[in-house]
Amino acid sequence: MKVSPSILTCDFAHGADELRFVEQSGADMVHLDVMDGVFVPNLSFGPPVIAALRPCTDLFFDVHLMMQHPRRLVPAFVKAGSDLINIHLECADDIAATLKEIRDAGKQAAITLKPATPAEAAFPYLTMVDMVLVMTVEPGFGGQSFMADMMPKVTALRQEIDRLGLSVSIQVDGGINADTAVTAAQAGADIAVIGSALFNAQEPKALVDGVHTL
Repeated sequence: MKVSPSILTCDFAHGADELRFVEQSGADMVHLDVMDGVFVPNLSFGPPVIAALRPCTDLFFDVHLMMQHPRRLVPAFVKAGSDLINIHLECADDIAATLKEIRDAGKQAAITLKPATPAEAAFPYLTMVDMVLVMTVEPGFGGQSFMADMMPKVTALRQEIDRLGLSVSIQVDGGINADTAVTAAQAGADIAVIGSALFNAQEPKALVDGVHTL
């Protein structure tokens, strides 16, 4: 299982140092949560912050757009240095057109499902994406508890991806730690977004190494 630490809980006054911490943990990528204050009841950052962080690391930038209208800012996120751009199925934009725009720009594309959205809603888009993210908390804030009842959704997605013979990853995000990562891996997920559990860990590298074995 790969690890994509969320820097939502990091100290943004020391962003470069926090990215070095992620690198030293042995993580595979870094998860950047972009919130618009409309789609979710919180604000985070946008393309200028991502552009400022980009020269600080060679880590893969896994950019999660929790936005009502992500399409209009796809060019800005591409220019800022995103490697993967992830949009919510529940957003107000044309999903297929937005995914095509992301891929046409040479970036990986992904879709996210909120807890109330069924796995089947993602099925029409599986050939258009590199990854599906299943939220295991309600999006908008870090530090929430893992929703184990999302695991059947992960399994349903894994079964459909395998049935179609696709190489699409399944990511889980929300309340992920050493224990819940095991549950998610058993359900079929292969990328774990870990936030506060990593940044508060006494031995962050050991945590990442453990998840890598799943």
